Amino acid sequence: MPALNAPEAARRGLLLVLSSPSGAGKTTVGRALLATEPAIAMSVSATTRPPRPGEVDGRDYHFVSPDRFAALASEGAFLEWAHVFGHRYGTPAAPVEALLSAGSDVLFDIDWQGTQQLKQRARDDVVSIFILPPSMAELERRLRARGQDDAAVIEARMARAADEISHWAEYDYVLVNHAITECLGQVHAILTAERLKRPRQTGLAQFARALEGRA
Repeated sequence: MPALNAPEAARRGLLLVLSSPSGAGKTTVGRALLATEPAIAMSVSATTRPPRPGEVDGRDYHFVSPDRFAALASEGAFLEWAHVFGHRYGTPAAPVEALLSAGSDVLFDIDWQGTQQLKQRARDDVVSIFILPPSMAELERRLRARGQDDAAVIEARMARAADEISHWAEYDYVLVNHAITECLGQVHAILTAERLKRPRQTGLAQFARALEGRA
């Protein structure tokens, strides 16, 4: 009997969503995940805001005009989109689908509104994780420790945090970020388990039939 090849490479990718109030750790976890997981890519959003110094079109964002963005949105070209601080941001569907079909996972750093839209368009592909802070006092401490915002901005972020946290139950997994290494390990465990789910292993049926002698 000829040797059978296990179907590790025959897999549909997944959309991994990380959400949290600002300062709870989603960006740090996401960056660490991208650095340690070769089979995951960050989604590149389209935006109507102008490029900042050092940003590259197609790498950091797809920079488009407001008219072009509106046309793409009307055509249903985005998996999700939103107004943020006077500009529009959206996730183009075509490149994401190409990555999924090739067996690559796609990471999303979006809020609960974007997550809802993403689930409406791609429910079976979405794995959503909400990251909570250990306490509101610790969240405020982390925001101040970053040294990126003045007191007024921190106050606004704290005021918004309670509303964001109220959506925790809409997510598949909820983690409390006591320590970044522990939280990252939990995300890795979730990703491993979700990759092994039977519907995502698209080569499994053929492999099983071959084992049964029915290929």
